[in-house]
Amino acid sequence: MRYCFALDLKDDETLIHEYEKFHQNVWPEIINSIKDAGITNMEIYRVSNRLFMIMETDENFSFERKNAMDNANPKVQEWEVLMWKYQQALPAAKPGEKWMLMNKILDLNK
Repeated sequence: MRYCFALDLKDDETLIHEYEKFHQNVWPEIINSIKDAGITNMEIYRVSNRLFMIMETDENFSFERKNAMDNANPKVQEWEVLMWKYQQALPAAKPGEKWMLMNKILDLNK
């Protein structure tokens, strides 16, 4: 499966630069937690302060399982708190919601 998400960064060039620097050397525990959840590929793109993430998963992946794994992992929680320094919710986000799942509106191959 492929999922696409959006999130904004705080509109501050210094913070954006720091955020990108963290993502050039993501902590190994974070990479392991992503892979252990059944995520087989993940890419993040940026334009201005808007982020777009593409996530591909295997058949064992579920959002509920990933959420439970993340909540039980202190290193993931530490990473999430650190990243929130740079991130800001989209205007349509619910309280506490970060990455918002996007709806596909075009598939050239269908």
